Amino acid sequence: MSAPVYLDYAATTPVDPRVAEVMSRYLTMDGIFANPASRSHMLGWQAEQAVESARRQVADLIGADPREIVWTSGATEADNLALTGFMRANRARGRHLVTSIIEHKAVVDTAAALEDEGFEVTWLRPDRQGRITPAQLREAMRDDTVLVSLMAVNNELGVIHDLAALAEEAHAGGAVFHTDAAQAVGRMPLDVARLGIDLMSLSGHKAYGPKGIGALYVRRSPDLRLEALIHGGGHERGMRSGTLATHQIAGMGEAFALAAAEGEDDQARITALRDRLLAGFDDLEGIHRNTAVEASVPNILNLAFEGVEGESLLMALRDVALSTGSACNSASVEPSYVLKGIGLPRPLALASLRFSFGRFTTEADIDRTLDALRHALDGLRRRAV
Repeated sequence: MSAPVYLDYAATTPVDPRVAEVMSRYLTMDGIFANPASRSHMLGWQAEQAVESARRQVADLIGADPREIVWTSGATEADNLALTGFMRANRARGRHLVTSIIEHKAVVDTAAALEDEGFEVTWLRPDRQGRITPAQLREAMRDDTVLVSLMAVNNELGVIHDLAALAEEAHAGGAVFHTDAAQAVGRMPLDVARLGIDLMSLSGHKAYGPKGIGALYVRRSPDLRLEALIHGGGHERGMRSGTLATHQIAGMGEAFALAAAEGEDDQARITALRDRLLAGFDDLEGIHRNTAVEASVPNILNLAFEGVEGESLLMALRDVALSTGSACNSASVEPSYVLKGIGLPRPLALASLRFSFGRFTTEADIDRTLDALRHALDGLRRRAV
């Protein structure tokens, strides 16, 4: 029995074997296993050197200084540190945050928690493609706006934001600009200076690195202050305490170095795979593109299949690993809040699947998926008649 086709790279990528090999050097007695904060012996110095080498690899990918990279447990923690840490540290300057209703839950839920603390949040509604325009942001800015948080690439739709234009609007209004770039690494150019980014959340496991490791880029500036959320030891220049996981950090560093070297080639190949999938639907009716292909990264494609329920279709596709983006409640299945947020009618939102491709996806995987989809759609639609 062959393994299922994996088309859920937006949820997590498999660790690249080259990354796993690097990580294995930092785990056991015959490797560099020491605490990187142990500066009283050579083993600790070697571990610290590995951490700093990885810090440079991450910084190089986004055009930053290594001193601007703060290690976290993932992009979720980085988002929390960026939003909560910044708003708390700057409450005397202003208490207003601007974000959108279709951000990742790590931002949505954090912004909602800040509202409970007494901060004010303006929730922007995206256009049909899932984008916030600079004009929308300009209109939302207030005298007390101190932070704007808008993601680089939407994790369900794949749509790319014009970060440079949005950052310019934020700065014109006197605010700091944060972006969650977890889905952007290796899929689009990221240069924090050119784009005008002040804070950027990054993830290891969205870029063929390990789970449980991420980073927050924090632009070096005396007026950009964050209040720590985790205390105990003053690691990471006081912004994030905790013993550093050398093996995970080294893995994320190697993954980002590979993304810098191979990202462009990866995306060219993945674009061809996405187009192959789309071409396979040419003779089928009732398929709607929720993803604006021309304005999105090639590895994420969200499609609605008229006349079927996404959950039923997903169950029929036992040999293909996909995502609906739906949240299962105790009594019902609700459509993805992202699809609702762009105004997709409920029946189509419930009939949607997210296909996400990656470095190890093959043409054979696409062809198997097409065959399985045709068979499943035919069966479900016949049953519905």
